[in-house]
Amino acid sequence: MNETHKGRLFAASCVAIVTTSMVFSIRGDIMDALAVDFHLTKEQVGLILSPAFWGFTLSILIGGSLVDFLGMRRLLLMSSAGYVAAVLAIIFSPRPAAQVTSLWDSPELLVLHAAMLTLGLSQGLVEGVVNPLIATLYPQEKISKLNILHAWWPAGLIIGGLLSYGITKVMGLDVAGVAAGAATLGWQVKLSLILIPAVAFFVLSVREKFPQTERVTAGISNSAMVKECFQPMFILWWVLMWLTAATELGPDQWVPSLITNLAGMQGIVILVWTAGIMFGLRFFAGPLSHAMSPLGLLAVSSVLSAVGLYMLGGVSSPMSAVAAATVFGVGKTFFWPTMLAFASERFPKSGPLGMAVIGGTGMLSAAFILPVMGGWYDAYGAAATFRYVGVLPVILTVVFGGLFLYFKMRGGYRAVQLETAAEGD
Repeated sequence: MNETHKGRLFAASCVAIVTTSMVFSIRGDIMDALAVDFHLTKEQVGLILSPAFWGFTLSILIGGSLVDFLGMRRLLLMSSAGYVAAVLAIIFSPRPAAQVTSLWDSPELLVLHAAMLTLGLSQGLVEGVVNPLIATLYPQEKISKLNILHAWWPAGLIIGGLLSYGITKVMGLDVAGVAAGAATLGWQVKLSLILIPAVAFFVLSVREKFPQTERVTAGISNSAMVKECFQPMFILWWVLMWLTAATELGPDQWVPSLITNLAGMQGIVILVWTAGIMFGLRFFAGPLSHAMSPLGLLAVSSVLSAVGLYMLGGVSSPMSAVAAATVFGVGKTFFWPTMLAFASERFPKSGPLGMAVIGGTGMLSAAFILPVMGGWYDAYGAAATFRYVGVLPVILTVVFGGLFLYFKMRGGYRAVQLETAAEGD
């Protein structure tokens, strides 16, 4: 594949990641307005949102498993079509005339429920495709390129958040007594923004020739791919993904509420600030991983995350909140893409299935840690919540530090080349 095609496919992957994260920020911003229009209680809002997260997880696992059978191009185009269909379904969905006691008794809410599930499935397909795609396109630069790819995740959060905020201000949606029609139009305009990048990555990829994955090119069988995922080190890495994802994604979702409670400022500002830090630093992951190895980078990230979470638990002013969030933001930056890259570098036979297992595990971890943090918040307060989560990166520091020393004693960290790995098949 020539360099021009590589660039186009990389660009399409970045735009797809932006689409995925814009869904998170915009959907969160419009949920109150949706609740009013569809006569939803807070509990029903949670029930409407839940299939999006489970759909995301299932789609990563299923999509990653089907990459070699259906093709990356076809799955990526399916994701784009899913985004468009889901957004239009939500915008034009009929609305119940009054509050209903059960979602299952309302045809209107079933449409909304299905649309949210489709959004989650579309998001998961993106993750299931673009991670093995980039690993295949850049086999010698996996850590660098996957970190740059996932820099566009926080970029999408920022883009979606700032656009939503701008529309709120322009349309006066934050003014008391805003007309119902204006409020409805406001959330519809915000949600329709997702169509722009969704169509863009369709256009970028529809005529491109996608490569076969590394493991197919090397002739690795399906059984060998599955067997690789049961290697002891891979299982350990799977366990560590639970901890790194919980450290990164759990606090992210609770930061607005917790920081508002502790520091008396709008917590969303902190979330945008840390997203900006992640966007900038992920472009430097390649040189950093070469300087200290991926395991050294993860160990340092764990130390900074632990310190940052401890500091967040003690903030009492906007200035201390920004300082603590900066340390935590730097710490969490490299977790997700470096975990994926390590899995691909050390277990290349696992192919897209291995990356799907690791990525899907990360989303499951977030689904489990969020209610746990909510329980801590209710029982012990905002400060304790950050510090309890801070135990996770302390554990990670010990494990990653130990793995760093283990590899150093064996001659240093080296990526496994798939041609070498395939020789024994």
